[in-house]
Amino acid sequence: MNGALEQSKKETQLYDKIEKLIEIARQKTTSTVNLIMLQTYFGIGRYIVEDEQQGMQRADYGTKTLKEISDKLASKFGKGYSERNLRNMRQFFLTYQRRAIWQTPSAKLQGVENKHDVVCHNLSGESLTQDAQSKITNNFTLSWSHYLILMRIENPDERSFYEIEAFNQQWSERQLQRQFNSSLYERLALSRDKEKVLLLAKNGHRVEHPTDLLKNPLTLEFLGLDQCAVYSESDLEAAIISKLQPFLLELGKGFLFESRQKRFTFDEEHFFVDLVFYNRLLQCYVLIDLKTDKLKHQDLGQMQMYVNYYDRYVKLPYEKPTIGILLCKEKKGALVELTLPQDTNIYASEYKLYLPDKQLLQQKLREWIDEYEKREEVRYEWESK
Repeated sequence: MNGALEQSKKETQLYDKIEKLIEIARQKTTSTVNLIMLQTYFGIGRYIVEDEQQGMQRADYGTKTLKEISDKLASKFGKGYSERNLRNMRQFFLTYQRRAIWQTPSAKLQGVENKHDVVCHNLSGESLTQDAQSKITNNFTLSWSHYLILMRIENPDERSFYEIEAFNQQWSERQLQRQFNSSLYERLALSRDKEKVLLLAKNGHRVEHPTDLLKNPLTLEFLGLDQCAVYSESDLEAAIISKLQPFLLELGKGFLFESRQKRFTFDEEHFFVDLVFYNRLLQCYVLIDLKTDKLKHQDLGQMQMYVNYYDRYVKLPYEKPTIGILLCKEKKGALVELTLPQDTNIYASEYKLYLPDKQLLQQKLREWIDEYEKREEVRYEWESK
C-alpha cells in the first residue's frame, strides 16, 4: 500500500515538473512571437517613413501608395496588413524612434559602422545601425494592442508612465484604456510635488510613502451608481464590495482586502470600520471610512481614534503605522489641515462616480506646474540676494 502511494507521489511530482516546463516554454514562445511581430511592425513603419522622405525629393513619388502595397501584402499574408494597419505601423515608428541610439556622421568617420551594419535614417538624416535598431525593438514589452493605445497619447511623459505601469501591473488592454480614460496620470500628478511628477514618467507609480497612495480624485465610475440619485454609505459600501477587483485596481499598488464593517470594542462600546485593507508595499493597515456628504471635523476625529486603536492593539512591532483614509463626496482641504496635526497618517480623498474631464485635469496640471515653477523662481531670487 505504501509502495503504491509512493509511486503515485513520484508520478505527481514528475507531472508537476513537466507541466511547469511546458508552461514556461509557452510563455517564452508567446513573448518571442510578440517581440518579433513588434520588430517587424517597427521596421515596416521605418520603410514607409523613409519612402515618404524620398518622395519629397522626387517627382514620381506616389506611384506606390499604401493602398496598393496593402492589397499586395494582404493577398499574400492575410488581413493584418490593411492600409489602416500600415498607417499604424508608420505611427509606431514615428512615436518610438527616439528611443534608439542614433549614429552620427562623426561616428561613421571613426569606423564605428562596418560592412555588416544595415543602416536606416530618422527624419533628420541621422543613421541607425541594425544593432541599435535591435536595442530599441527589444525594449517593447507589451502587445501590439497596448501600443495602439499608447501611441495615441501625445504627452511623452504620460505615455511613458502608462507603458511602465501596464508592464509592471500586467494590465490588459481594457485595463490600460480604462486607466487612461480615468486620467490616472493627471490624478497622481496633482497629488504630488513637481519632482515626483517627473519621476512618474521615469519610474512609474512607486509606493514608498503613505502620500504615494493618494489620487485626486478616486474615480469609481465602475460602481454603476447614479451620481444624481440618493444613496447611503451602506449602498456605496455594498457597491464597492460587489466590484472589489476594479476597486483594488483603482486604489493602486499593493492593496489586499481584509474585511468590511470590522468591529472592535473599546470601553464596552462597539465601533465599526467600513473597509480594512493591508498594503504589502508599505507593510501597514489602511482603514477606509466612506462619507456620502461633506467631510466634517467629527469624521476626522473618529478616524483618528480608529488609527490609534489599530496602532496600539492590532499592528505588529515590525509593521508601519496605520493609515486612515476618509473617502468622501466633497472634502475641504482647510478643514483637514486645521483639524489634524501635520505629521498625521490620516488623509481625506474625494471620489467621483464618473470619469473626470481629462482636458480639465490636464489644464489644472499645467497651471499647477507653472505656479510651482514661479514660486521656485521667486525663492531662488530671494536666496540669491
